Amino acid sequence: MASEDASPSLDILVREPEGFFVWNGPPFSNGQPIVKLERVPCTNVRFSEDGSRLMVMKSDSVISIYDCDNFKEIRSFQVPNVAAADLSPCGTYIQTFQKSSTPQEKNVILWKTETGEAVYQLFQKNMTKTTWPSIRFSSDEAVACRMATNEIQFFDTTDFPKGILYRLRVPGVAAFEVSKAPGSHVAVFVPESKGSPASVQIYACGKDLQSQPLARRSFFRCSTVQLNWNRGSTGLLAVAQSDVDKTNQSYYGESKLNYLTTDGTHEGLVPLRKEGPVHDVQWSYSGSEFAVVYGFMPASATIFNKKCRPILELGSGPYNTVRWNPKGKFLCLAGFGNLPGDMCKLLEEMFLRQKTELSEEIDASSAFWDYVDGKQLGTTRAECSVTSEWSPDGRYFMTATTAPRLQIDNGIKIFHHNGSLFFKKMFDKLFQAEWKPVSPDKFGDISELIKSVGSLKVAETKSQGSGSASRKAAPSNPTATKPAAYRPPHAKQAAAIQAELLGESPTPEMSKNALRNKKKREKQKEKKAAEAAAAGI
Repeated sequence: MASEDASPSLDILVREPEGFFVWNGPPFSNGQPIVKLERVPCTNVRFSEDGSRLMVMKSDSVISIYDCDNFKEIRSFQVPNVAAADLSPCGTYIQTFQKSSTPQEKNVILWKTETGEAVYQLFQKNMTKTTWPSIRFSSDEAVACRMATNEIQFFDTTDFPKGILYRLRVPGVAAFEVSKAPGSHVAVFVPESKGSPASVQIYACGKDLQSQPLARRSFFRCSTVQLNWNRGSTGLLAVAQSDVDKTNQSYYGESKLNYLTTDGTHEGLVPLRKEGPVHDVQWSYSGSEFAVVYGFMPASATIFNKKCRPILELGSGPYNTVRWNPKGKFLCLAGFGNLPGDMCKLLEEMFLRQKTELSEEIDASSAFWDYVDGKQLGTTRAECSVTSEWSPDGRYFMTATTAPRLQIDNGIKIFHHNGSLFFKKMFDKLFQAEWKPVSPDKFGDISELIKSVGSLKVAETKSQGSGSASRKAAPSNPTATKPAAYRPPHAKQAAAIQAELLGESPTPEMSKNALRNKKKREKQKEKKAAEAAAAGI
């Protein structure tokens, strides 16, 4: 493990309408960041997955590649009518998509960033979320493949001019995802067709191992799917989403979370304890656990192990986002944006919890879990956050309010791991703010972060119709001599959820909307039960 003194520096990329610049990351000297790269005009900018290269798209059809060690430009490409570009995970290749009118014109080009040479070209009619980037790489760039009609095509990553090495035949394939590290497997999605169910299948990337899928999960009522591999390439989470909810409980359709393993030991649904949509799911950095935020509001949050067994319940609250700390046994639950069931306000809640390493299972029916339900570390605020992410070293948490999602109050906030505000900067308009990717393995363990146990809460209640005016929830433990401040119904509900999570006695009050939705769901269940009983008679 790298020592803290030898750890790499943190960097922050900030993009405004006039262009982007790069700051050094915390800790800041004199409380302010230093500009490591002066403003560069651009229309888009993106780091490679390993943080070694930076791709900058400019308005004159020029794409520049920067070395992130010194932020010097190392290569420039002139690509007429370029509509999109993407870097490979290690920055070895860049692929571009150009507007094309005829199939004879190969409009997707793969370039080698070191030499500027075009090593492969193909035609792609249009660009969608499932078809771009055209060529997908594993994190180590050992595997490269692309989706074509009824097949997945594999390439030699060291010699693209060879063309296609071999093909994996998958009739009807509509989406795919290569496992990240190592690049040993590929997951494919086949939608419903002529009465046949949709399916997610896992294949090995080796040519001689592709005769049969290693795992397969079939399901109906699915129009799209999100595929999420763990680190280690042993497990796959597949969120199956349908546009229509036939139970009429959600206007936004329904979603189911499926879990498949590459050894075929598990091919089924994740056992969620509450009905409703899957808001977010994320693997821990180790790849041995995953956290899910799910259910009708207030949403529930649960941590599962790699055998798909629940090991920790994190309670309920207005959550739709989960973020794992890359260095400690921590995760962040957040509710950013407009929450379902409460469209009149913006409510943000963030809690930080810690659990210890899992104990070994004794047998198939008995398992022992050791976790610490720590003390509260602090309370702070993150208004109108659009993006949020831990720093690669796990010491800081950055939130950003960006356009075009929000046109006012754009800015960046950086918090210590205990919730105290470290840095704040406001902008007239901010498009992007993100950490430069660095492997967490390059940073040492954080003793004070691992010892800290508790919950970090970031809460903000903001009315959309009143600009920047906000309402503060009353403290959870007011003094007896001070009269209680007025709290609107939604703030009372948030306080009840907070009290439940912190082990305090919750207030029995519910907002009118929450009570009405609860009664509506109960009536629907009673109606279904009555219909089932009548059918049985």
